[in-house]
Amino acid sequence: MTMQDRYDDAMFDFSRGDYAAAIGRLEALLAEDPSYFDAQLSLGMAYYRQGDFGRAIAEGHKAERLRPAEQLVHTNLSMFYQRIGNRERAEHHVLQARLASWKSAAKSPGAPRQG
Repeated sequence: MTMQDRYDDAMFDFSRGDYAAAIGRLEALLAEDPSYFDAQLSLGMAYYRQGDFGRAIAEGHKAERLRPAEQLVHTNLSMFYQRIGNRERAEHHVLQARLASWKSAAKSPGAPRQG
């Protein structure tokens, strides 16, 4: 079974609300390949959905280290921080998500030029 197949199985568990199973599968993938970005990003969200906000934040920051300019990383971290009531950190990550979005749009072919 490929890593993609195993990731798909984890996402199936996630989609059914079986976050514990998804977490187990995602952690196994990351033990094998710590740079597997999609698994890392999904692991943070699985912990969030399970209600473990501290662990969601920790895993979200691991995803941030893998792709610091990824919009979804910062969107997730903003949501995680908002959930624990840390408005300052949530707003920081909202801004980072917007910046990532703008940078991505500017790099896209056919993007309108500013100025």
